[in-house]
Amino acid sequence: MDMKLIFDKVDHTLLTQTATWEEITQICDDAIVYKVASVCIPPSYVKPVKEYVKEQIAVCTVIGFPNGYNSTAVKVYEAEDAIANGADELDMVINIGWLRDKKYDLILQEIRQLKEVCGKRVLKVIIETCLLSDEEKVKMCEIVTKSGADFIKTSTGFSKSGATFEDIALFATNVGKDVRIKAAGGITSFEDAKRFIELGASRLGTSRIIKLAKNQEGAGY
Repeated sequence: MDMKLIFDKVDHTLLTQTATWEEITQICDDAIVYKVASVCIPPSYVKPVKEYVKEQIAVCTVIGFPNGYNSTAVKVYEAEDAIANGADELDMVINIGWLRDKKYDLILQEIRQLKEVCGKRVLKVIIETCLLSDEEKVKMCEIVTKSGADFIKTSTGFSKSGATFEDIALFATNVGKDVRIKAAGGITSFEDAKRFIELGASRLGTSRIIKLAKNQEGAGY
């Protein structure tokens, strides 16, 4: 597989609590050089990052991150604020407690509200697969398909584990034809990246792939 094909699908990510402006600008510079899909950074950095990169790369940020249990009103405000600051893509975390309680309508309504705020901007829905049963993952494929969101995404990278090959295969079997798949967290090698793409992922949330391309230590998200 062509390396460019992999880079085209990477959301180059830095979401650690300790992220500094120097580190943020470094991943932006790398994202531009390697022509990745987007740079994914904390909400507080969206405005300065947009001013820094201008239109050279898409700017992605996170909503309800990493636990997902903010109220819908708070998530809506976060989304509106991020968009006002220049975000091109939003990755939101679902309320996992609602999923456990089978409050499917609330989850669906919340995602739809976020998508309404996003309009034509990309909305990715993080379901935190490592905390879910296969039955719950399949249910979320159904809900995300109904919601009009653009992507279903495996993980925040802040829980017990990240994407697995099995989860991407499960998504590919159960999501609607208009829903794309993002594998995130735990992508440790180019071989992993290739396999996730072969299984159906069209985005890869990772900080490691560009580090590996630069012959740096491939640690992190």
